[in-house]
Amino acid sequence: MITNPNQKKHVLLAMSGGVDSSVAASLLLREGYEVTGVFMRHGEESADVCRVDDTQDSPLLPILQGRLDHKQGCCSASDALDARRVADRLSIPFYALDMQADFKRIVDYFVDEYRSGRTPNPCVQCNNWIKFGRLFEYADAIGADYVATGHYARLLPTDEPNNSIGLFRGIDDGKDQAYVLAGIDRSYLPRMLLPVGGYHKSEIRAMAADVGLRVADKKDSQEICFVSSGKHGEFVRQRTDDAREGDIVTTQGQVVGRHPGIENFTIGQRKGLGVAMHEPYFVTAIETDKNRVVIGRREELGRIRLWARESNWLADFPTDSSTTVSVQIRYNSAPQPASVIRRKDGTFEVEFDKPAEGVAPGQLAVVFRDERVLGGGWIDRTNANP
Repeated sequence: MITNPNQKKHVLLAMSGGVDSSVAASLLLREGYEVTGVFMRHGEESADVCRVDDTQDSPLLPILQGRLDHKQGCCSASDALDARRVADRLSIPFYALDMQADFKRIVDYFVDEYRSGRTPNPCVQCNNWIKFGRLFEYADAIGADYVATGHYARLLPTDEPNNSIGLFRGIDDGKDQAYVLAGIDRSYLPRMLLPVGGYHKSEIRAMAADVGLRVADKKDSQEICFVSSGKHGEFVRQRTDDAREGDIVTTQGQVVGRHPGIENFTIGQRKGLGVAMHEPYFVTAIETDKNRVVIGRREELGRIRLWARESNWLADFPTDSSTTVSVQIRYNSAPQPASVIRRKDGTFEVEFDKPAEGVAPGQLAVVFRDERVLGGGWIDRTNANP
């Protein structure tokens, strides 16, 4: 909220064409901010549907041009059109940013992780590298004070020194996105705005309808934006030439089938295993050195301990001492009670109070104290529940 009503603060808002970022624009305007909307074009190949005109006065923020009547790959012309219509209705400037080169880094990371037997989280890396990385560079270039998105999370003042800002869960438990923001640079928090985090999704849709936004009933995106088919294994194979078949084995080492490539599997997966067992089986491990997928019963999924690397802390947190907190291991899972030991080398160790199911190397482990995000790191390895 603006502290000085006589001075408008300039906000660069990432607009996806969805209801959340659209209502975020409306809320920011209501609070008195000057808003500039941007659509991040990140198609893997240049296409007429997302072509931009870089001859405008501001080549850094070219105005979106070209055909906008259909969708191709991960560069959604229909989403761009929705975002532009919202910007027009709200009378705010709207630009498209060419993020194609930056986004290639996300795709390469995604492919490399699956080929290494890990489960990537491209949405987290997109926030880290692009939405709250590159966008701050653009914000600085145009003199914007803040960067805003439509994420369901909250930024609240804390009782720590220097007017510290903390990242907290959104109030809508079913839509909370604090998990995917845990990797952002702590220094960005004072310049971030998350307007929808204090509302429930139903309220956001109602607001969109009240102000006449046609995206009020638009469905939420469910798939990874650049894997429109939802078949990540197929996507990875198209970009590699070393896909190899291998054995599917039980936790006892019995060969029960063959797999087309480890990139098709993730820890905790039940469907699409390609083998028929007499009871439900899940992927419990991916052994890249042996090119094997290991499956087991549900009780064999449990892990009592994990180790994470490349940690990022958004709050002061003691090192080399055990602290009782809760830890979330996937976007769609709930935080679970655990003890955490943070190391000075950028790693940390988690011991769960009860075995956690589906702990997958490559995913983010996020540490919470109550509703607040303390930080997180990438899961490196686990040990089986003793």
